[in-house]
Order: sequence, then structure tokens, then C-alpha cells
Amino acid sequence: MDRVRDLASKKAAVVFTKSSCYMCHSITQLFYELGASPAVHELDNDPYGREMEWAIRSLGCNPSVPAVFIGGKFVGSAKDVISLHVDGSLKQKLKDARAIWF
Repeated sequence: MDRVRDLASKKAAVVFTKSSCYMCHSITQLFYELGASPAVHELDNDPYGREMEWAIRSLGCNPSVPAVFIGGKFVGSAKDVISLHVDGSLKQKLKDARAIWF
């Protein structure tokens, strides 16, 4: 859990993914389209990936990826991010975390 929290706090927007996950790719692309450049950590390419995946699941993220953190705080999975985007609050969260400036 410490590694997940440490990585999540190093950048304003962080997405934990797996290289074969299409929803992970979609969420990452959404962030790019909004002007953010998230740190992307692919769990299947990280030697600590399995431990980080269990830590993410313990936060309530099921499936474990994508797991999104904004401003060091756990936001949720793809459905949570999409809900925030639809209701218009995702962009404000990114602004508040200084992941985007406009």
C-alpha cells in the first residue's frame, strides 16, 4: 500500500493500468484530451505490480485497473472517472490538483 500511495502522490494525476486493458487506455486518453498528462504505471510491467494490485483492490477498486488518483487522493475506477466527467466535476478536480490550468 505504501508504494501505491507514494507513486500516487508524486504527480497531480496518476493512473494504475495494465498494458492489455482497453478501459485503462480509454481513461488515460480522456485525461490527455482534457489537457492532463498523468503518470501511468502499468502493473503488469512492474516488479511490484502484483502487490500494488492487491493494495488497489483493498481500496475498493474492483476490477483493480484502471485505478485513478488525483491530487494524491483515490478517485476510483473507470466508472467513477466517467461519472465525474459526465457530471462535469472531473475537469475541476484536475484543476484543483494542478494537473491542468485551463
